[in-house]
Amino acid sequence: MALKWGIASAGKISHDFVASIHTLPSSNHEVVAVAARSLDIASKFAQIHSIPRFYRGYENLALDNDINIIYVGAIHPKHYSITKMMLENGKHVLCEKPFTMNENQTRELLQLSKKNNLFLMEAVWSRCFPIYQELTNQISTDIIGDIIYINVCLGFPLQNVPRCVNKELGGGGILDVGVYPMQFVQYVYRGLKPIKFVGRGHLNEHGTDDTAAAVIVYPNNKIAVMSCSTKVLLPNEAIVVGTKGTIRIPTFWCPTKMVTPEKIFEYELPKPNIPLNFQNGGGMAYEAEEVRRCINLGLLESPRMPHSETLELSQLLDLYRKEVGVIYDEDVILYE
Repeated sequence: MALKWGIASAGKISHDFVASIHTLPSSNHEVVAVAARSLDIASKFAQIHSIPRFYRGYENLALDNDINIIYVGAIHPKHYSITKMMLENGKHVLCEKPFTMNENQTRELLQLSKKNNLFLMEAVWSRCFPIYQELTNQISTDIIGDIIYINVCLGFPLQNVPRCVNKELGGGGILDVGVYPMQFVQYVYRGLKPIKFVGRGHLNEHGTDDTAAAVIVYPNNKIAVMSCSTKVLLPNEAIVVGTKGTIRIPTFWCPTKMVTPEKIFEYELPKPNIPLNFQNGGGMAYEAEEVRRCINLGLLESPRMPHSETLELSQLLDLYRKEVGVIYDEDVILYE
């Protein structure tokens, strides 16, 4: 039976997600409705993607009984309220990263999904790319030995994009692009807890970070160095160094290539038939299929991005922002 998707927000990321879903068999995935802040925006989106129903406002999406899962592609500050609404109305949810604005919001949503027996996943699409599974395989074979150092960065010139800089829109590099280096470090050092975290950065006139960096120390002499920016283009790669060698992953957040000491791995992406907004956007099909797999198995979370790691990622991002000095209205209780 096909998953019947509802799309919350008709922006660029939702466009790529729906285009990617259409590369998958229609017997497995069906997009039945979209909702946006205005009926005109929702109507245009529905027309482009051949979606039968469109709504003004997310409440109508939550009440649509023909939908069993919602994709939340709205701006960061809306993730919590939209996801909560959908869970309270019996919908499974795939919510874009960063999952929420802080740990408190994340913890509440995770508890709600379990209480209502509903699947919930943070859409860290990176985790569903074949390269990530191959990275796990390579690490397990001991090809680079004991991993002691990770260097990973992500940055683009995004100062002309309001949602990336304005505080009320959840702007700032740490939440927008810094979540990717952080989740990568979390993935490689899976199961380890940081013993020291030092973050520094530069704030813009809105009080959000435009460039930041962090050093994290883990047990057993393991270190991670990460950087993010919404001001400049960074090298945008991940380097994993072990006692026997190095693995390099270009475009690590949506990778199609990985270079190991013995072999270069390359994978082709699903190819939507309309132009996309984001690099390698067709890879969103991987996470859509992962959601379907989990729901068919009766799971409430994905082992590729489990709830425990979504909570930990929120905690790490909170710490990162606190070190740099980025505080949102949603954090007032958190920092009191």
